[in-house]
Amino acid sequence: MNATPNFNPQSFAVVGAGPVGCIVAAFLARGGYTVTLCDVIPDLLAPALDRGIMIEGAENLQQPISHTCTNIDELAAYHPDVIFITVKANALPLIASALEGFYREGIHIVSWQNGIDTELEIAKVLGRKPVMRAVVNYGCGLAGPAHVRMPFHHPPHHVQELDPGSRHAARAVAATLTRCGLATVHTDQIISMVWRKTVMNASMNPVCAVTGLTMARAMNDPIIYQIVDALVKECIQVARANEISLGWDYYTYAMDYMGSAGDHKPSMLIDIEAHRRTEIDFINGKFVEYGDRTGMDTPYNKTLRALVKGLESK
Repeated sequence: MNATPNFNPQSFAVVGAGPVGCIVAAFLARGGYTVTLCDVIPDLLAPALDRGIMIEGAENLQQPISHTCTNIDELAAYHPDVIFITVKANALPLIASALEGFYREGIHIVSWQNGIDTELEIAKVLGRKPVMRAVVNYGCGLAGPAHVRMPFHHPPHHVQELDPGSRHAARAVAATLTRCGLATVHTDQIISMVWRKTVMNASMNPVCAVTGLTMARAMNDPIIYQIVDALVKECIQVARANEISLGWDYYTYAMDYMGSAGDHKPSMLIDIEAHRRTEIDFINGKFVEYGDRTGMDTPYNKTLRALVKGLESK
């Protein structure tokens, strides 16, 4: 079905059965939509069909979904109108290549992920027209297969298309998510929003990953705090050098926001503890890359990227 101004998606696929993907899959299914959850690990999918996905915390629900599969190629059989990508950004080249195998005009792909330029990785393969980028405002962790703890939910979430010709589709996706309980707003400022979020991720996640500290403990340690502070300032300088608007009061906002962080582990620390690759290349690595574009050195981001890479190599 070709995308039209009357785009009305009814079938959704979610790639990634981690906590982020389980949440969007459960809410869409609760809204009455057909949802297929895809992950390469069968054990993560098993409870989602019968028992259903369980969410506890800021939101509480138990919701079975329509279908599961362990291979992206299998999604073609379910004819999704919209595919949400919720996996770690380092998997994007493989995922985009797999999607290319069955992509047809009219399918839209939403990067529902952390990091800078994740949507551009998808667009390299599929072009800009079908691709959207979202900024998600909930915290979550996996308590078990299809069992999510959600400590906070601060809607609205935001979504924007890469190609202006797909604006109607992005608005339809936002409206659908909102009807399902994940209040989402269409925006024309997604780049600014992505950077505002990623500055904090770049300043907190790798510090916790390297030290093993929770977010609250890192912010309350006077020495570690200085590293976080220096990272925030360096990232803000990179954004300004690239004419990315963060807002005149962003520094104060970011430090206050991180200062109120709970005593929990960010995803990068969890990945290191689980001996998994992290998203460091799409977080601190992007600040190094964008610094290089303007001839700006980024010693704090380079150092944290190198330290996390060193931990990954173990």
